[in-house]
Amino acid sequence: MSFVPGPREPDPAAHKPGQSGGDRSVNVGGNNSGIISTGDNTTNVLNVSVAPPAENTLAGKANQLALRVSRILKYEEEQQRLWDPHPLPVRVRPAPSTLTGHKGGILGVSAEETDVLPLDLTGQLDEIAAFYQGTKPGMLMVLGRAGAGKSILIRRFALARLQGRTPSGEAPVPVVFSLGSWNPTATPLRDWLIDRLERDHPFLAGTGPDGSTWATGLVGAGHILPILDGFDEVANDLRKAALRSLRSATVPLLVTSRHDELRAIVTVNTRPSTGIELTDLTLGDAVNYLLPETSMSLSGDMDTTTPTGWEYVLGELRRHPDEPACARLAAVLTTPLMLALARTVYETDGDPSELLLDIKRFSTRGALEDHLLDNFIPSAYDRFLPNPPGAKRRSWDPERARHWLGFLATHLRELRTHDIEWWRLGTAMSLSSRMLVSGVTIGLVSGVTTGLVSGVAIWLMSRTTLGHVSGVTSLPGETVVNVLLNTLGIGLAFGLMHGFGSGIKAGGAFEPSRMHIRIRGGTKRVKESFLPRLWGGIAGGLVFGVVFGIGMVVYAGLLGYPWTVGALVFGNWLVAGAALGLAVGLILALTAGLEALIEPESSVSPSDLLHTNRTTVLAQVLAVGLVLGLGYGTVVALVNGVVLGLMNGLMGGLTVAFGVGTMTAWGRWVVLVRVWLPLTGRLPWAVNAFLDDAHERGVLRQAGAVYQFRHARLRDRLAEVYEQHERSTAGGR
Repeated sequence: MSFVPGPREPDPAAHKPGQSGGDRSVNVGGNNSGIISTGDNTTNVLNVSVAPPAENTLAGKANQLALRVSRILKYEEEQQRLWDPHPLPVRVRPAPSTLTGHKGGILGVSAEETDVLPLDLTGQLDEIAAFYQGTKPGMLMVLGRAGAGKSILIRRFALARLQGRTPSGEAPVPVVFSLGSWNPTATPLRDWLIDRLERDHPFLAGTGPDGSTWATGLVGAGHILPILDGFDEVANDLRKAALRSLRSATVPLLVTSRHDELRAIVTVNTRPSTGIELTDLTLGDAVNYLLPETSMSLSGDMDTTTPTGWEYVLGELRRHPDEPACARLAAVLTTPLMLALARTVYETDGDPSELLLDIKRFSTRGALEDHLLDNFIPSAYDRFLPNPPGAKRRSWDPERARHWLGFLATHLRELRTHDIEWWRLGTAMSLSSRMLVSGVTIGLVSGVTTGLVSGVAIWLMSRTTLGHVSGVTSLPGETVVNVLLNTLGIGLAFGLMHGFGSGIKAGGAFEPSRMHIRIRGGTKRVKESFLPRLWGGIAGGLVFGVVFGIGMVVYAGLLGYPWTVGALVFGNWLVAGAALGLAVGLILALTAGLEALIEPESSVSPSDLLHTNRTTVLAQVLAVGLVLGLGYGTVVALVNGVVLGLMNGLMGGLTVAFGVGTMTAWGRWVVLVRVWLPLTGRLPWAVNAFLDDAHERGVLRQAGAVYQFRHARLRDRLAEVYEQHERSTAGGR
């Protein structure tokens, strides 16, 4: 990486009073004159001149991780159109010592000195790279206001570091982590990094030679260079603890943050750190980005005769910088985010001159920014995307898409995270609502299954000698009552089990499996998962037995039986529940022999992880249903005949299999996210296809195994509009 000196287009707005004259333009990813280049894009991620290490070593796993991270970052650049028409510019200078506690910048020049001493950025990113690659601990802060380009800069920086790695695997792998979900008072930074790596790259959850996971080994051996994006997204009451933890870290860190959130917690006693600050873009940057096909310069003539198009707008900004409308719009176009939104919104439709001429609508800077944010979604969904191979792309109404994205944005703000984790989408509902919906769903499925199987069994019995002898020709009233009681009991039992399971899970979410079904899972997986699954099954079975036992005691009391009978019935159900849980836990533990970690070569996008979990869960519930159904049906058949044995085996196997399936991340996703939330209009029926499409349109970005909104400002604006709509709708009822 190097700074290429060259002439810069003169810009009257570049040195206004109060604006530092020491910042320089950084083009994150280009290689033009007068910009900082963050890497030669023709360079391979790994230098093939050095023999690579074995795959089952830390260096080998680091190489595999580097290839995956590089592939994801490059794909995200394409999806976010960061190179269309050319890389967005970013301007930097040393951060103020009042925020970093460090009196010198990267080059030993403080931000306070840049008003009188221009900052020469020659080699600055080289020094950042050297610091970040370094051999001693320390934190580099990248500061800037919302939309200043912090995320763009760190991702291009990560790609540049990856492109310079050699196959020896010794160079640390830069990995971007979204810091907003970290709770420093509950989880040490090291453990949180390990958990994120295992979530986003499941092959790192495998056990290494020392008995710990590969992720643990990579972090411990310094093979990971953490890039922590969004310190300002950490909860307000946790930021002081987070800053203390980051500044006491024993590894190099690169951390991004907005100014205000950091300023509120920095004290004179804060341990100093090095920092750079992203500053405003100039009018010349806007011209070069919005009118790349022209050779127009700010000192040349612009067509201002026709009040349309960017040429007219930018000409007015140059000619009348002090007019209120021009000053407002010029201020909006000083961040890469707003510059990119402006180009997208007016790329194919509309006239940007309205931003200047419609003074009533755009009387404030906030109104202009809200307009660009609000119109980004319709613009993204009006864009043509080719159909995927072998399938037809779904069509989404922009207004409905905005509503669904607003619900997701509100959900993320409530969770204080950037990550759209499909297994946590159901937690947008309260715990009591989740328990109720899960219990009712399982109860209805169980009731329908029991009724159908019982009806078929009665019909079969009526055609046999047993049916003529017993006089059974229709569904008896006692059987109907039993079906209703079973439906109520099973729904209540599994609803409480969902509440119990959510209560012991962090955030109330069932975590997805990092495994997929392979015959070569082996005995090692069985040994690792045997006791946890066994105890989990027994705990669930006890809850099931207690609920059913209490229900049967109440039923016996209503029929007039003495309390001793009720106690005996309760004891029987308690034992039966424990036995059922033991059987389920044992079966699930043994099915671990068919599981294997997802290979490094496999893609682990949100959709991939969802589909892998679906396959794993279906295999597990099939095993549970077959074994329990055959076992229970055989016992009943030996006592009461083949027909009743078949009936009870089917009912028991299907009910338990469905209930166990809903106790997994994928099962709960089906019940809550694929059924209930679409029924209530908060999400589309094809949730997964909608998220994938939003990613391809540049609304979302991928971060490992999860999606995120492309920017926190977009997320917050969508949530704000959604909440306003919900309040107005509720008020109109």
